Amino acid sequence: QVQLVESGGGSVQAGGSLRLSCAASGFASSTWSMGWFRQPPGKEREGVAGITRYGSISYADSVKGRFTVSRDSAKNTVYLQMSSLKPEDTDMYYCAAGFGVVEWLLLQRDGYKYWGQGTQVTVSS
Repeated sequence: QVQLVESGGGSVQAGGSLRLSCAASGFASSTWSMGWFRQPPGKEREGVAGITRYGSISYADSVKGRFTVSRDSAKNTVYLQMSSLKPEDTDMYYCAAGFGVVEWLLLQRDGYKYWGQGTQVTVSS
């Protein structure tokens, strides 16, 4: 059974850092493209960062230079290191897995098949 479980969310002040984790089970996440998305209240889910099985990475312009996506194949886990957090980064963050998603589509929701339940990130000013 495929499962994605996010953790690491919480409350932090502006300028702070958090590291989100996405633990995968039921499949080898290293052979899939993995993405991080967030969903503001009342808005559509938007891509934040993604990594292909080959290590190609894509970031949303709003997080470039502040967020870093990485993976630990041995732990079957993908991470999102978030630094210099801003109040506008406050959202529910979701991890997703998509087989064969190419680099230029990493931030598009359509290619992802499996989704986690989300973890809340709150940044106060």
